[in-house]
Amino acid sequence: MAVRVFVAGGSGVLGRRLVPQLVARGHQVTATTTGAARLGLLAELGAQGVVMDGLDAASVGAAVAAARPDVVVHQLTAISTAHAGKPDIKHPDRWFALTNRLRTEGTDHLLAAAEAAGVRHVVAQSHASWNGIREGGWVKTEEDPLDLLPGTAAHRGMLALRHLEDAVLAAGGAALRYGAFYGPGAIDDQVELVRKRQYPLVGRATGYSSWIHLDDAASATVLAVEQKARGVFNIVDDEPAPAAEWLPYLAECAGAKRPLRVPVWLARLLAGEQAVVVMTQGRGFSNAKAKRELGWEPRYPSWRQGFKAALAG
Repeated sequence: MAVRVFVAGGSGVLGRRLVPQLVARGHQVTATTTGAARLGLLAELGAQGVVMDGLDAASVGAAVAAARPDVVVHQLTAISTAHAGKPDIKHPDRWFALTNRLRTEGTDHLLAAAEAAGVRHVVAQSHASWNGIREGGWVKTEEDPLDLLPGTAAHRGMLALRHLEDAVLAAGGAALRYGAFYGPGAIDDQVELVRKRQYPLVGRATGYSSWIHLDDAASATVLAVEQKARGVFNIVDDEPAPAAEWLPYLAECAGAKRPLRVPVWLARLLAGEQAVVVMTQGRGFSNAKAKRELGWEPRYPSWRQGFKAALAG
């Protein structure tokens, strides 16, 4: 059954893959952007575009009320260089400052607007790549807590994710914990660093990560919308893997030399604690629940096929 879908953040890297999939399934989509310059893009994707400031309660309230949606999809972030500047791995609290606000204040604004407009279902973007709790096995399920990284510069961002999940679940919605994105426009900056040999392996590089192609993240989101899914779902591929495996393969697919290797102490000095955790202690995630309950199957079951396809040519 076709429904009216409000995609907050429709012009972002995931939104640009999600909107066409929703339209192709017959849904009526209203999608937001932060500036009028991208309204044409949203129209080309098949959506009714609207300019909205996710941190302004009045702006959010007006946009949602005008759209009269059946479901709100929260994809608001500000990670692109246009919003956040050059990536700053050592200081994620600075790099993700605006995104953290969108995941706290912006979430609250969207949920309030949804309630006021009588919207009964919300689907929101969370994150599950390397940030599983650093206890026990290397692969985590939805029952395992996320790692809040207390005492590090990443702690504020982890608290923002927890706020988003708690608020959305309390509203009876679904929190989709996407893996690390790759695909059109998602990892251009990382690939550039790989080609410059400025993305090294750290220590033994045994830390796990989970990846997801943007198109697979979008297809899972469509299913969550159509099935009125509730609860937490890990939206990741079938192969969580240590950095020692995926990073050299990414370099190979990018036509780059094999990554250098640096000791943990140097990585901590140059890139900060989060980078060390990702490379040495990170925990990946299982997608079994999403497959079982949503009937979802990723087009790219492994980053091995996905990286090659994304970087072909």
